[in-house]
Amino acid sequence: MNRLPAFYPTTRAALLIAFAAPAALVLAAVAPAAWIAAPALGGALLLLVVLDAACAGSLHDLRVVAPRDAEIGADVPLTVLADLGRAPRGVEAAIGLDPRLHPGGRLIVPLAPGDGAFSGTATVTPVRRGTGTIDSVWLRWAGPLGLAWRQARRPVEQAVRIWPNIAAVRSPALQIFLRDAQFGLIARRIRGAGAEFEALADYEPGMDRRRIDWKSSARHSRLYAKEYETERNNQIVFAFDCGQAMCEPVDSLPRIDRAVSAALTTAYVALKAGDRVALFGFAARPELATPFVMGSREFHRLQSAAAGLDYKAEEPNFTLALSTLATRLQRRSLVVLFSDLTDPTSAELMIENLGRLVERHLVLFVVMADAELAGLVNQPAGTLQAVAEAVTANTLLHQRALVLTRLRRLGVRIVEAPHEAIGNRLLDAYLAVKREGRIG
Repeated sequence: MNRLPAFYPTTRAALLIAFAAPAALVLAAVAPAAWIAAPALGGALLLLVVLDAACAGSLHDLRVVAPRDAEIGADVPLTVLADLGRAPRGVEAAIGLDPRLHPGGRLIVPLAPGDGAFSGTATVTPVRRGTGTIDSVWLRWAGPLGLAWRQARRPVEQAVRIWPNIAAVRSPALQIFLRDAQFGLIARRIRGAGAEFEALADYEPGMDRRRIDWKSSARHSRLYAKEYETERNNQIVFAFDCGQAMCEPVDSLPRIDRAVSAALTTAYVALKAGDRVALFGFAARPELATPFVMGSREFHRLQSAAAGLDYKAEEPNFTLALSTLATRLQRRSLVVLFSDLTDPTSAELMIENLGRLVERHLVLFVVMADAELAGLVNQPAGTLQAVAEAVTANTLLHQRALVLTRLRRLGVRIVEAPHEAIGNRLLDAYLAVKREGRIG
């Protein structure tokens, strides 16, 4: 650890040498007999650089402190700690890390003196799920004269596991909602909503008139209304298209990761509601199929499985994926499909296979609104290039609207919203289906 690190001149030393060269030439021209002063001046500068490096002190310890786990899209602090023998100037570190953690794979961190050591903290934002590694860290510091840099490298080899972002699950708003919801943390029979008949009760003003039991009312000469028990133990499958279109970024994060975050939020609420949840991922072939889990204590299994969804630069095979999913479902379920609309051929295959799936199951199709296409349509038509882009974008939006209309006619429910609102819209759609009692 105490071996002499490499050193090299600073910008200040290079500028001094650059200015000294013309001065030496002028001196040699004016007084040729004093030519020896030129190499002496250069040698003196080089000697000062060496002495400055020797006086800069040595490195005793260098390490990087990073968390073992992180979430995609969430800030992650990386702290560099350096123990130097003296108090040098201009201390800074460079961290070599996986591009999943930071685009470009390199991060510069300035260090400041602290309690007996130098430290500095920088923040990175992971842009891909998986395991990102911090490979090594470089440290450089200048001598007292600022003429020489000392530099050292230390291997780190630390892994950071990047998980799906579930910040919405931890949000106070959702926790308050779950606490006050009709299907709270305590499992109990709840009357008044759902599809399974529970009992008769006196009809009161404000009740839905469709709940009136006319036969019982006529028999007892007073109005009675039916009460139902809230449905539980429904099956919900979140299916993810992991193909090329879903791996494209929207606001710096891939669509698939925004879809995973929205799905896990709704899955957490569904588990709290007593429903059973599974995940299904596919691209050219099925990639992931988890068993159904029940209870919020099993949520970590869904989170771990979602973290394993890979990014595939290939077109999705809806025929193989949806037929495989259909064979796995032995009872009526709610299928939530996350995908994006690209070329007409893929859209036609998706419509055909969703049409068969919707015959037995309730299907929600979740798609994020394409703000980029809308921006191209609304941009000022100042050039021919802008006009061509606007026409093409308008054609794509029209095709997108036609596909969504055809899906609605098949009975597929559409959830379309900007990426920042897709989680709330999906949760609202799930709760609406839950209230209608159409899953089981």
